[in-house]
Amino acid sequence: MESRVLTWMLLCVLLRPLAAQNPLPEGVLNCCEGDVLFLLDSSGSVSSYEHSRMLTFLSELLLPFSLGEDQVRIGLLQVGTQPRLEFGFGTYSTQSGLQGALKNTKPLRGDTNTVEALRIAKESVLRPRASDEARAGLPRVLVWLTDGVKPGDVIGPMAELREEGVAVLVVSTGHGNYQVLRQVVSPPIESNLYFVDIDDLSIITEDLRDAIIEIIRAERMNVRDVSTNSATLNWRPVLSGLNGYYEIRFGPVLTGGGGDGGAGGSGTSPSTGGGHHQRITQSADSSTARLTGLKPDTTYTATLTPESNDQAFNMLSVTFTTKPEVLSPAVVTLSESGPTSVRVSWGPSQPDQITSYYIEYSALPRGNLHAFTVGRTQNSTLLRDLQPDTTYLVTVSARHTSGTEKAMSVKVCTPEVTPALTDLQLTTVSSDSVQVDWKSSAGGLRGYWLTWEGQQNSISGQRSSFYLPPDSLSTRLTHLPPATRVCVSPIYRTARGEGLCCTAQFQSDALAYGYQS
Repeated sequence: MESRVLTWMLLCVLLRPLAAQNPLPEGVLNCCEGDVLFLLDSSGSVSSYEHSRMLTFLSELLLPFSLGEDQVRIGLLQVGTQPRLEFGFGTYSTQSGLQGALKNTKPLRGDTNTVEALRIAKESVLRPRASDEARAGLPRVLVWLTDGVKPGDVIGPMAELREEGVAVLVVSTGHGNYQVLRQVVSPPIESNLYFVDIDDLSIITEDLRDAIIEIIRAERMNVRDVSTNSATLNWRPVLSGLNGYYEIRFGPVLTGGGGDGGAGGSGTSPSTGGGHHQRITQSADSSTARLTGLKPDTTYTATLTPESNDQAFNMLSVTFTTKPEVLSPAVVTLSESGPTSVRVSWGPSQPDQITSYYIEYSALPRGNLHAFTVGRTQNSTLLRDLQPDTTYLVTVSARHTSGTEKAMSVKVCTPEVTPALTDLQLTTVSSDSVQVDWKSSAGGLRGYWLTWEGQQNSISGQRSSFYLPPDSLSTRLTHLPPATRVCVSPIYRTARGEGLCCTAQFQSDALAYGYQS
């Protein structure tokens, strides 16, 4: 029993340090934006053991990074007789997927065709694409892992990549030509070129990671949702996981310049003047701040300084211009226009700055003036009881809380009244009966009003009227006088419209009241 307890205690002692091995570096997860392509030598000069060690090294090197379209993208291109792109930048957005892909990567063998691999890297991987517009301007990095054996004439192709803005870093695990390798890396050489034994790769993991971070660190600040008196700052939360805070300073610049919603990088703060310099702070896990109390049509500069005792960060700055003040009504539009009504709308909506709206309208050239007031939250009204085929002048006036008024006028022409009934036909079916048919060209009618009346030698009271529903376009009248005038009128929502009339002639002396059958 005692031996089992001792064995258990020994296992605990051995296992506890293992749990603390290789902790994730603090502050790396949200630090960066950019594309990193690894050019891995897996030709015949690299043994299976060396290839496996390189992949393990890459796995540990990349483990702390956050992956995705708005963060870091990783690609792997292997060098052999026929170089092969194992996976491109858009393939993996999670560490589990990336780590699994690295674990399953097999060597190519064959010749060290690095020149062809660089051609693939330049033309198919590192060259910006139209679909990557959102990542335009982000850094691109090529990390070349080689044993240094017969790499080929790589100086020219590497120089072309650097000219296109690609940062080149090199790790040599063999006896590479120092003079050649120092010509292909991007400066500074002391942090971008590494010579290390294959079994000691872990020694440079942190240094190489820091060198990559230095290139792809997300040192950008964007301005969004710029209005006349406010704007929103967005940045990468580089302090996430660290102790610290963000200090933000903003104020109008002394001289003109800047633009709407620009993006800024690291650097010194532009001058601000007028003593109107404001300061706010945000917590370490923040990535946005709303700037308020700004003046319309004014150029501002804002600076963001990540403050932390754990790590030093550059100050970011951005310049933007607030939108000019637009007083309502800035636009007046017309809709739902009919012969007797029209809807008038206006904008922009500014309920906090307006007390009420005053609407005036009159027929041109000398019609009566009509006017009424609507509330500050209303942005449209329907004008009724207008005259068809008439031009009206409509004026919308806004009464602002500041005491000022702004007005805008528009002209509206009401259309002519289109006859609702386009045809009326009477067809005699007997000596005192007639079939009545009509055609309608108007929608939204509430029905029809039919009237008939005797015309010749009529006896008083030989007249009748009745209602027909809107889907009726015919009816039959019987027992009519010898000469009968029949009229059909459309019924609108508020009144009865002008109708059509026809006279029916019969060879009969019937004098009974007509009725609908």
